[in-house]
Amino acid sequence: QVQLVESGGGLVQVGGSLRLACTASGESRLHMGWFRQAPGKEREYVAAISAKGTFTYFADSVKDRFTIFRDNAENTVFLQMTTLKPDDTASYYCAASSGSWPLLRPNEYNYWGQGTQVIVSS
Repeated sequence: QVQLVESGGGLVQVGGSLRLACTASGESRLHMGWFRQAPGKEREYVAAISAKGTFTYFADSVKDRFTIFRDNAENTVFLQMTTLKPDDTASYYCAASSGSWPLLRPNEYNYWGQGTQVIVSS
């Protein structure tokens, strides 16, 4: 059983940066993704990274502002968020999948973290 634990959320001002981390236990070398969900909205895809870190994918809304990378030695995936906007306010969820790359939809992921909240204040 894979367990995912996110960290790094918090309150940040518009234009600021945050780095989220997701540490996996139980199995390594899974494709990893980040999703977010704002109050009253559906969960949306943010970014994903392949098991070896070779490939990445970003939603258009975060492209050029967010970066995803992983440290497989530590079984940790990071989401570096820069130039944050109020629309980035949401709970951010880490997810892992043993499916086929690319993985852009929530139902393609087998395991989920508990979420970490990001609030971008104007």
